[in-house]
Amino acid sequence: MFSSSTARRLSRYTNRRFLASYAYTKPSSPSDAAISTTPLDITDEQRAALDSALRVDQAGEVAANWIYYGQHCILGKQPVTGPLIQEMWDQEKKHLEVMNKMQLQHRVRPTILMEVAKIGGFGLGAVTALLGKEAAMACTEAVETVIGEHYDDQLKEMESLPSNHPSVPLMREVVKEFRDDELEHLDIAVTNHAQRAPAHALLSTVVGAGCKVAIELCKRY
Repeated sequence: MFSSSTARRLSRYTNRRFLASYAYTKPSSPSDAAISTTPLDITDEQRAALDSALRVDQAGEVAANWIYYGQHCILGKQPVTGPLIQEMWDQEKKHLEVMNKMQLQHRVRPTILMEVAKIGGFGLGAVTALLGKEAAMACTEAVETVIGEHYDDQLKEMESLPSNHPSVPLMREVVKEFRDDELEHLDIAVTNHAQRAPAHALLSTVVGAGCKVAIELCKRY
């Protein structure tokens, strides 16, 4: 189960003040736009990188929600595994809520592969859950390993963005928090016997490779 510190972080994302910082309002003037949207003084290259990052992050949170949905459909009634999956799923729902608000605030086009992310996520979650709770945890371990590395890379890329606009430090903070949450999911999966899954190495390799391909596709499309 989650620690008290994790619970405090979870509550942060539902805090009115925190979520309000992502609320989208139509700007009435250029000065309003500078306050409510992406900084206007970033280069075209930086803007493209930011769009790509937010697009793939939103798609990733959608896929994560559907992975846990698929797992919960199969294992939700198990006395230990069911509540564990539900708690991680609830956290991903809060992540997605924030990403959806960021996508609107910064006017980023969602990926055209959104439906693929939903179907693929649900299928991955359900199939691994059908193989057993250890396989479901191995799926979580593989996915969160890739996502943790992805968020680390994003934090490095965001160092090039200007810090004189309130949205930029806030984006960095969100990515850092989400990375820590995903790595905590990884730890939970390992603690709950992910590495006892049948053909663990093969399963981890296939799932991890699939996640990397999905990330690259969603960045571009």
